[in-house]
Amino acid sequence: MNYGDSSSSRGRAQIPGPNGEPGSPGSPHGNGWSSGSDGAASARASVTPRGSASGGRASVGGAAPTSRGAAGSASVGRAGAGRASVPVSPAPGGASGRAGSGRASVPVSPAGPAGRASVGAASVGAAGRASFGSAAVGGRAAVARAGVPGMAGGGPGGPGGPTGPGRGGRGGRGDDPASRARAKKRRRINMMIAGFAVFIMLAGMGVVGFTWYSQKVLLPEDTIPPLSTTIYDKTGKTAIAKIGDQNRQLVTINQIPEHVQHAVAAAEDRNFYRHSGVDYKGIARAAWNNISGGDKQGASTITQQYARNAFDNLNQDTYGRKVKEAILASKLNDRYDKKTIMQHYLNVIYFGRGAYGIQAAAQTYFKKDVSKLTVAEAAVLAALIKQPEPSATHKGYDPAINQQDALDRWNYVINGMIAEKWLDAPKMPPHPTEYPTKTLQKPSKNNGGGFGIDTPYGNIVNYVSQELREMNLCTDNEAEVTEKKPLCAKALSRGGYKITTTIDKKMQEAALDAAQRAKKGSELYKQPTNLMAAVVSIDPKTGAVRAYYGGDNGTGTDYAGKNVDNGVLSGGHSPGSSFKIYTLAAALKADISIKSRWKGSAFTPKDTKFKVSNAGADKVSCGDSCTLEISTLKSLNVPFYYITEQIGPDKVLDMAKQAGVTTMWRTDTNPAKAYDLTKADPKDLAPSPFFNVIGYGQYPITVLDHANGVATFANQGVYNKAHFVKLVQKQNPDTGKWDTVGGEKLKPQRRIDKDIVADVTSVLEQYPGQVNRRLDDGRKAAEKTGTWELGDPKDPLANGDAWMIGYTPQLATAVWVGNKGARKAIEDDDGNKISGAKMPGAIFQRFMNDALKGEEKADFPPAAHVGKDDAGNGTAPPPEVPVPGQPGGPGCDPLGLFCPGGNNGGNTGPGVPPGPGDTGGRGGRGGGLLPSTPPTRQTY
Repeated sequence: MNYGDSSSSRGRAQIPGPNGEPGSPGSPHGNGWSSGSDGAASARASVTPRGSASGGRASVGGAAPTSRGAAGSASVGRAGAGRASVPVSPAPGGASGRAGSGRASVPVSPAGPAGRASVGAASVGAAGRASFGSAAVGGRAAVARAGVPGMAGGGPGGPGGPTGPGRGGRGGRGDDPASRARAKKRRRINMMIAGFAVFIMLAGMGVVGFTWYSQKVLLPEDTIPPLSTTIYDKTGKTAIAKIGDQNRQLVTINQIPEHVQHAVAAAEDRNFYRHSGVDYKGIARAAWNNISGGDKQGASTITQQYARNAFDNLNQDTYGRKVKEAILASKLNDRYDKKTIMQHYLNVIYFGRGAYGIQAAAQTYFKKDVSKLTVAEAAVLAALIKQPEPSATHKGYDPAINQQDALDRWNYVINGMIAEKWLDAPKMPPHPTEYPTKTLQKPSKNNGGGFGIDTPYGNIVNYVSQELREMNLCTDNEAEVTEKKPLCAKALSRGGYKITTTIDKKMQEAALDAAQRAKKGSELYKQPTNLMAAVVSIDPKTGAVRAYYGGDNGTGTDYAGKNVDNGVLSGGHSPGSSFKIYTLAAALKADISIKSRWKGSAFTPKDTKFKVSNAGADKVSCGDSCTLEISTLKSLNVPFYYITEQIGPDKVLDMAKQAGVTTMWRTDTNPAKAYDLTKADPKDLAPSPFFNVIGYGQYPITVLDHANGVATFANQGVYNKAHFVKLVQKQNPDTGKWDTVGGEKLKPQRRIDKDIVADVTSVLEQYPGQVNRRLDDGRKAAEKTGTWELGDPKDPLANGDAWMIGYTPQLATAVWVGNKGARKAIEDDDGNKISGAKMPGAIFQRFMNDALKGEEKADFPPAAHVGKDDAGNGTAPPPEVPVPGQPGGPGCDPLGLFCPGGNNGGNTGPGVPPGPGDTGGRGGRGGGLLPSTPPTRQTY
């Protein structure tokens, strides 16, 4: 088609100039507007702005074609200020056809503001579509669609008219389904674009926030996980206790076989060697599953699991924890290589049965070192990690509890190792063919984080803890806590020590067999429930405690040592005549010989209101000429009171202190008040509060202290502090080796002259035959009994404490029998009163025989005979004619201790002769009437 040609189907509209001048020269249609020929299908409309309406709005209507296809005419209305209106002429006829589009051109006046051209809709009588050209406007052109009904055009209010049926209105879409679909699609696209924009914005904010938060999450310094402490006997091989919430031993990656590492990776994180520490897809999957109501899922990698177990505040099951865990895992992956991460992980993860870490797990489940684990055994341990113990919803994977699931999980691990080519591949081990049931151990009651505290070894653990403090290996001041010096309260439970004690397992078991009520056949088995025994045995050469029994657990009362209850220190028992060994030594030191003579009859000391007697006997056979030697063997109180009065009670107290007694309780207060002898001058404590009755053992001391004192005599006067710790080792986290950090430091001290000790021993070694407590095979021993009264006025002959102490050159032992709980008369199941020679003597004799079995027999040094024989207040006895059956007579020893047919001081009782000077079968009873109130002790 040729625009401008009269024969053309379209006429061309001449575009006037800016001032409305005619079109270009040569135009065949003249100036102003041109129209097409009658047969033109459409014409173009040219709109010239009028007046100052340069920015007006033009409405252009298309002309509907006639039945002949003639072009409709475009009628130009008058443009008012700001608006040009072009009406549309209705097309005559109802023939169908296509409306050609006119083009509205609105030039912009330089002086006027930019306007907007709006092209209206043409109503076409026939079915068809109006097509419009564009409006060139200095501002913005808005073109509306034409609504074309399928009928002849009508007037403004008729069909197809501005307000009639089928009129879409300005910007309307009419009833065209395609138009509505396109519009709907555009709206959907727009919403998607807007949503994506919001997503991008939020994602950007999230990235910024996550980056900021990740910078705030700092990777903690390397931390050593809590390590349990194992306590061994003196061999360093037999564990007697394990302390700590977590049974764990550190190992290095070099100590862990590669197949063990691979088994764990196959079970928990098969991509461990490929990812950067975090499985983000797994986190997203687990989060969605949890949000949607599914089972809780973790999707944590090995690195994340390590972060969770190693660092505080990461054990909560929250999404915030997972985010922090992921950040830490990423940083751990940056700091460490895979081997180091695997090492850390295997040292902290829990395997069940109280085992933390792969080494503890290997010991717990297979009784072997981790380096000795087979592939099959490694797979068992790896399978446990997912759930080592039963829960409310699953029985876990311990084969002792859930055999089938444990086997299935084991197969899962093995198959994973094969899939990752960690088995059945070149230079890799073959896969196992059966579950390792033969080497798998059954659960034990000691599988927990600790054991031994609830046994008689528990009291030993308490002493170990105290000695760590004394060695300065821990501190009670939190400000002083370092990696090498933990808080004392947590030293054993988290420090990971290996402590070798001085305890001899054979001797310890011998003590328990003899004294523990729970042991069938012991001396307390099936005896009255109020009775309790305590045994302490010490190696005199070193002070090492070889056996210690003070109770059945470490959390209750220690009857052999000190206890603190509500700030009150308790634990002592009145030693009775067994304390006379210190009085005897103090007398010898004061130049009083064992042959010196003393008054033995009961008397009332000057300025006192009490009478001193000998176990209730006012008169004794030796009268007022009792040698110190006989007075010791017969446990006479009167001579020892005179001696204490003469040399001073402070001298007796000091001798006990030098021997090893550290604490003594006064008995005239309630509760009994303890005094630390190591920090006080004896002169400040005697004669008040410790009066002359200290000479025969009224004031309570502990079994441990008494044993330590006896050990000094066994070592010929050389003192060694009683102790329980032989060696302390702590594992080096870098090398896995055990470094020595502490141990016993022997400081033997000459505290008592050896000649004094020789004379004391020469007296005491006569005693076993006197009370029928000789040791087996003629082994020599020095012994002494002691008994203290209950102090009940209704039963003045009742006993409350009974002792037997003694020693050989190799071993010193103290045994006490008394009350468990409130003080009552101590009697056996037959109603017989218990004295030192009876139940305590039986325990002592039995223990010493078992403990020393196989040891060489050693002799004591001979007596030195120190001191003056005339130093006593007694008189020389008149010459007597020897009488058969009496001392000095035929068949009798000079002292009259072993005369045939004699009763040795009283009723012997069934099978056990009493101690010297005892009456009524109450062997070894010390005491008599007290100068003060009866001993009052803390009630346990």
